[in-house]
Amino acid sequence: MNQKLNLTSSPITKLLKHIAIPSITGSLFQTLFNIVDTFYAGKISPEALAALAKSFPLYFIIISAGIGIVAGSNSLISNSLGAFNRVAASIYSYHSLTYAFLLSIIITLIGIFFSYDLLKIMGSTYESIILAKEYTDIIFLGTIFFLVLTSFNAVLNSQGDTRTYRNVLIVGLIFNIILNPIFIFGLFFIPAFGIAGLAISTVLIQFVACIYIYFKVNKTPLKIIPKIENFIIRRNFLINVFNQCMPITMALFLVAIGSYILLSFISIFGDQAIAGYGAALRFEHLFSLPVIGLNTAVISIAGQNFGARRYDRVRDVYKKALAIGFIIMCISGIIIFLFSEFIVSLFTNDLEVIKFGSNYLKIAAFIGPIYPVFFISHALFTALKKTHFIFYSNLFRMIILPFTIVWVIINIYNGYFNEIFYGILLMNWVFGFFILFLSRALMIKTFKEQKKVFFVF
Repeated sequence: MNQKLNLTSSPITKLLKHIAIPSITGSLFQTLFNIVDTFYAGKISPEALAALAKSFPLYFIIISAGIGIVAGSNSLISNSLGAFNRVAASIYSYHSLTYAFLLSIIITLIGIFFSYDLLKIMGSTYESIILAKEYTDIIFLGTIFFLVLTSFNAVLNSQGDTRTYRNVLIVGLIFNIILNPIFIFGLFFIPAFGIAGLAISTVLIQFVACIYIYFKVNKTPLKIIPKIENFIIRRNFLINVFNQCMPITMALFLVAIGSYILLSFISIFGDQAIAGYGAALRFEHLFSLPVIGLNTAVISIAGQNFGARRYDRVRDVYKKALAIGFIIMCISGIIIFLFSEFIVSLFTNDLEVIKFGSNYLKIAAFIGPIYPVFFISHALFTALKKTHFIFYSNLFRMIILPFTIVWVIINIYNGYFNEIFYGILLMNWVFGFFILFLSRALMIKTFKEQKKVFFVF
């Protein structure tokens, strides 16, 4: 991190810029990484494109575990650094790595042995199940590399370094563009793996990235020295890591379940609807990157300031991040709405797929401006060590409310594809205001401030 900037004293706006922009850039290349995969899946066949979309809820199990590790560990290490306890910060770093290793074993076994049944429940055809399983089996085998990578990234983020992981993702994208066609279609002695080639490329890149970022971590004060005594489990520290990371993972796992349920409903309208929605969703993520970057910045800044008892700065970073996120997502929404058909047509020439995908994007354009409330508030909950609020938030926003709304729309009102997302649009805005007031109440209670001196808007 730039030596002139300190997370507990430097101007909030400058810190948000310093930490969020590299994080946004990194997330951009991560999303482009996924878009490249989607592009090449479309080149294989429409069935492969649909299979990739259906595999996303399963892949998101790994992603949710990784985000839980990087966010939860980041907050614990940041809190320790803010309290000037470098020893505790170092111990948390080691226990984060241990937690990542143990969790990767569990997820790998679940993914390999249960993926077929989960895909079958989704209403997939036999062909799409086989294609999706070819992809997910390899992805799950590489779980350990991804989770260890996120653990290392948490150590860097806690110190204000989001640039290293950004650089990893940029280089990873370049290699993904090169390796995808080689492993999919074959070259010289490398056979054609089809859709499995997408997964092989991803896992290989994650493995190399894991090695590189390890050496970058060891150039910081929080070195990871591979000695047995450093990995001796200290019960209280491991419990704290579990209690901080697992609620986030479970909360994001609910996102996977929610996507799974939603895809099951969408499957009623056929594989073209699924393919269109899947392609559009990946591009929607591209426009959500700024709030993801702000999420990372808020965890790091608010985490250290909470540890240092600078509650005024925690409050300020929350308000400023919300304002910045809202403005950005309004601009993104306009772009998505105007160019929806063009966006989806980048992945396929199928007119039905384009129609479904563009219809979703036009509705999603109006959902986007409320997204910062969820991302920034969840970052606040993480920094304040109240990650169970994230779980309950996602339980209602991703499972209970969408399931109820979509079921009523389809089974009672005989609604079509568009009506599903109009219902989700309304739900997100109503629930977003609830989360906003919950965040306000939590800060008042945690900081023990009078309501009259505290406002979030």
